[in-house]
Amino acid sequence: MTQAHAQALTDAAGRAVDPGKAERILSLGPDVTEILYALGAGDRVVGVDRGSRYPEATLAKPNVGYRRSLSAEGVLALGPDLIIASEDIGPPPVVEVLKTTAVPLLLVPEDNSLEGIEKKIALIAAALKLEEKGRELAQTVRADFAAATNLTAAIPPEKRKKVVFFHGLTRLSAAGADTAADAVIHYAGGINPLGGMKGYKAASEEFLLKAAPEVVLLMSDGKGGPTADFVFANPALKQTPAARDRALIVLDGPYMIGFGPRTAQAVRDLAKALYPEIGD
Repeated sequence: MTQAHAQALTDAAGRAVDPGKAERILSLGPDVTEILYALGAGDRVVGVDRGSRYPEATLAKPNVGYRRSLSAEGVLALGPDLIIASEDIGPPPVVEVLKTTAVPLLLVPEDNSLEGIEKKIALIAAALKLEEKGRELAQTVRADFAAATNLTAAIPPEKRKKVVFFHGLTRLSAAGADTAADAVIHYAGGINPLGGMKGYKAASEEFLLKAAPEVVLLMSDGKGGPTADFVFANPALKQTPAARDRALIVLDGPYMIGFGPRTAQAVRDLAKALYPEIGD
């Protein structure tokens, strides 16, 4: 077995990738970036994508733009010796080009679960030869998840609130099954009344009236909004129980749907917002 083969890792695309020295890392994906910093490897990061805004040190790093609208030239201009990326990067033609360059590209699997976070940590830690730190981080995340999900464990099914998450209010793009938002809602003790559909789909007024959501969950716009007045002025939402009670929860995007080290805190925050009576 050659040394290169011995060091190869299997990434999300099933490819054998030798991460090499991993001294100049381009990180694409907020979950990937947070894991790198949580492993103590922030000093190796030479650039990030637009969504990677935590921890604060990432704001000083060169930014290559939205991870699904990359250019090969922009990525390679930073001189990385390893690219670690969420498997949803794009566009596909650019990804294919990046796979053929001399710079290793390690695609990290999307998996909206605690086990998925642990797999991401293990893969990234192995690429950086920080396996022990990876095990310690995974143990911390596991404990955080257990504490967060335990907050709502005693709430009976009939008292669990129906929560809808919209990725955008213009088309009311709502989260169904197999989305990170759906998983967070369930971990926090809520019910996604749109869980019968998969992925994100535009939700009509008729559809929302039937679903009768009790709470609307949105990502922060970074400017103190969106506000309840703005959200519930939407005609498709006006007749819902959520509008009647002005029940709106706004959370920061990446930590809510990125499924990284801080996702347990998002679960905790959402659980407390849904059920103020649970305390700490």
